[in-house]
Amino acid sequence: MVSNTPQRFTGLILLSGEDSPGVTAALFSTLSPFQISVLDIEQVVIRGRLVLTVLISLDPAHCSAIEEDLLAMAAASSLDLAIDFQDSPVEAVALPTRLHIVVLSTELKPTGIAGVAAKISEFNGNIDRIHRTASYPLTAIELDASFPSGNIELNTIARELAEVAQRENLDISVERAGLMRRAKRIVLLDMDSTLIREEVIDLLARKAGVEESVAAITQSAMRGELDFSQSLAARVQQLAGLAESAIAEVAREITLTPGARTLIKTLHRLGHKVGVVSGGFLNVIEPLLQELQIDFYQANTLEIQNGHLTGKTVGPIIDRAAKADALREFAQRENVALSQTVAIGDGANDLDMIEAAGLGIAFNAKPAVQAAADSAVNSPYLDSVLYLIGISRDEIEASD
Repeated sequence: MVSNTPQRFTGLILLSGEDSPGVTAALFSTLSPFQISVLDIEQVVIRGRLVLTVLISLDPAHCSAIEEDLLAMAAASSLDLAIDFQDSPVEAVALPTRLHIVVLSTELKPTGIAGVAAKISEFNGNIDRIHRTASYPLTAIELDASFPSGNIELNTIARELAEVAQRENLDISVERAGLMRRAKRIVLLDMDSTLIREEVIDLLARKAGVEESVAAITQSAMRGELDFSQSLAARVQQLAGLAESAIAEVAREITLTPGARTLIKTLHRLGHKVGVVSGGFLNVIEPLLQELQIDFYQANTLEIQNGHLTGKTVGPIIDRAAKADALREFAQRENVALSQTVAIGDGANDLDMIEAAGLGIAFNAKPAVQAAADSAVNSPYLDSVLYLIGISRDEIEASD
């Protein structure tokens, strides 16, 4: 039996040249008289230069007429035109796996982009789209890449790209593409050396005149001789007898990491929630967290009696495991899937929450933390995290 349905074929149209108002309208007005379906379209303008591509399905009998009209339109608009009509039918294909890759750099070099592109190619991936989302204070480039269905593991390519990032001095994030990337998120941050520049315990130790002994305990913990709880107890013990008034003094001395206010303000205005979980001390940081309108926070509490620190804490210790538990509690409270969570930290105490989060970000972190995280940010700007979760510089400024 012979089908009476006309055969449909594909055509690729590419316009380029000096951009001007009305180009897109002129192109599609030219195509309108024909029995055409638009399959795909992409347009980009860089420094006033336009590149507009359109993929269509069409009746092959109309190819000559379409080409003639397009050439006339391009000539009238002083644009360059390339046309490729393929005599192959439109066929259904298996949906590919799509990944969204963000590259950050203070000075993006060709070798960096080449390294990322080569790694995608090694996994038989294709870059479908590249566009810039920020140019200051960092350059942020987003790549949409597709891979043969069932042929890619996100963690595998993330590890491979992390090697490129280290070699090329880049920050790279990899996530699955799709609508969920734009859905509500919760972002949970570490406090010391992440949301703020300082380590609160060191500031308190300076007030108590025990900087050296506290530093020695910290070094012992870093060598693995003490776990976090033991280290915290030993350091807090050194603060015994410190006047309660020192807490307010230290609170006035802490400074936010550059970009912290922008990060929090932008997330809030776009409907996301922000939390802080800290191995530091609620007595010191709570006024700042309230000022920033942080939605959720947990930290240790220094015990105070008769106007002086006792050298002990009260309540549960916020250690590595407790931070991951806090992430789960925050997600449950906000009714957000764990895959939609973001955890940001710099130390070993943050590893569990970074690994548990949908997107774990190591911020100016130690090598072991960077190796465990989905992404590492080594710039001094905390708001650069926004680019990793799909928020552009234009959106940041529009929400301000």
